[in-house]
Amino acid sequence: MLRDVGSVYFGPNHPMKPHRLCMTHHLVLSYDLHKKMEIYRPHKAYPVELAQFHSADYVEFLHRITPDTQHLFRQELTKYNLGEDCPVFENLFEFCQIYAGGTIDAARRLNNQLCDIAINWAGGLHHAKKCEASGFCYINDLVLGILELLKYHARVLYIDIDVHHGDGVEEAFYFTDRVMTVSFHKFGDLFFPGTGDVKVLINVFLCFLYLYLLDANTTDLSPGALEIGEREGKFYAINVPLKDGIDDTSFTRLFKTIISKVVETYAPGAIVLQCGADSLAGDRLGCFNLSIDGHAECVRFVKKFNLPLLVTGGGGYTKENVARCWTVETGILLDTELPNARLDTFKLSLARANQHGLSCEIYGLYDIDPTTFLRMVCNLPDDVLPFSLIEQENLNSKSYLSTIKMQVLENLRSIQHAPSVQMQEFIILWLLIAVIYEFQVPPDFYIPEFDEDEQNPDERMDQHTQDKQIQRDDEFYEGDNDNDHMDVGSVAGSFNGAGGHCTVPWLDD
Repeated sequence: MLRDVGSVYFGPNHPMKPHRLCMTHHLVLSYDLHKKMEIYRPHKAYPVELAQFHSADYVEFLHRITPDTQHLFRQELTKYNLGEDCPVFENLFEFCQIYAGGTIDAARRLNNQLCDIAINWAGGLHHAKKCEASGFCYINDLVLGILELLKYHARVLYIDIDVHHGDGVEEAFYFTDRVMTVSFHKFGDLFFPGTGDVKVLINVFLCFLYLYLLDANTTDLSPGALEIGEREGKFYAINVPLKDGIDDTSFTRLFKTIISKVVETYAPGAIVLQCGADSLAGDRLGCFNLSIDGHAECVRFVKKFNLPLLVTGGGGYTKENVARCWTVETGILLDTELPNARLDTFKLSLARANQHGLSCEIYGLYDIDPTTFLRMVCNLPDDVLPFSLIEQENLNSKSYLSTIKMQVLENLRSIQHAPSVQMQEFIILWLLIAVIYEFQVPPDFYIPEFDEDEQNPDERMDQHTQDKQIQRDDEFYEGDNDNDHMDVGSVAGSFNGAGGHCTVPWLDD
């Protein structure tokens, strides 16, 4: 599955480079993090699963369209917003099935208490809408994962630290109080997608028209009525619009203040965290000034709530920084600090070289400076320092951030208490559905438990069993079970640590 996802090509000059997943995969392997996780190969999501959120006709079109036939469907391409930003490429539908299947299965494993943390770095495509693609996103795996979590949890909290507003997820749950969406993003200057302000200034006529079309039982015509949720979901869509250049100190202080109050007020049963890395400094499409440490601090903070946690990737268009960031955050979720992960360019060079079929030994590069080697592998010009964080002015003044914080906290105060839901009726309905479909879940989903003491040491373990093994922190041996060279499955995996058990879908070599 790694080849299927990591080798996808969006086209020349397109900023989305799925190869970043291959780089992340190999960097994680180089730090032996895979030994502390249960590696899980998720199924490819079935069309009927994708249609739990997306319209059936849109899913069917994605399944049918190919680069060779797209000229026959010009009208449909416009209807479903496929084109320059969301091109049609080879194996498009399989690509969607793989990353969506990873998030769906990650949620299922959390629901069945097979892990406490599940990671799918291939997921997090938060712009896709019910009936159309948007912003490099075709299928909204986050919505599908949240829908799975809602089968077991009364309330799910969605947090988004991508530089772009998580508009697709917000829109999907705009009218319900069972999902609270919190997005920290750049807003203004016509920045994509152009939504996500604390308040949207709209004229009275448009507001009346909106209420008439929805037949909503509300007379709230105040500015911002359309940007905080509506009906039962009013005040459950939280946006934190930021300006260019926000730094670690400002971002993390605001993040911790808001998320602490959100968790206290909303009391979610599970959290979904979208870790788009385009909020890092120096990103090709971003405009923030976050370091990897600042970005990762948000992950560390959310982990401390000790709630079932589903972590995904997202944006990120400077591949080297994306790989380093997600590797560091994988370590944090595993309670494993990687002090050199932010500085060790040589290991990432090896990972990148491996993907290009290069060998340091063959090219006689063992004595070469790692930065020089990295420039050779990545074709970087001599005047570009790999992974440098470009300092830029922070346009977010203290007064501006204070105003944003006060507005968000004021909206939270409008929520009297955590919303309740009649789960008994819901569980009965779910059991009936399960009986009807005879629990038709992918055969990979239920992984049988095994007893290491009962295993025959003379029998070779199959790959599936090897992937389930997790190396203890106090084990320092290399033996028959050493899996340094193992083929690791799709992007979802898991771990046992001091805080519990984690799953991370990873991609097949």
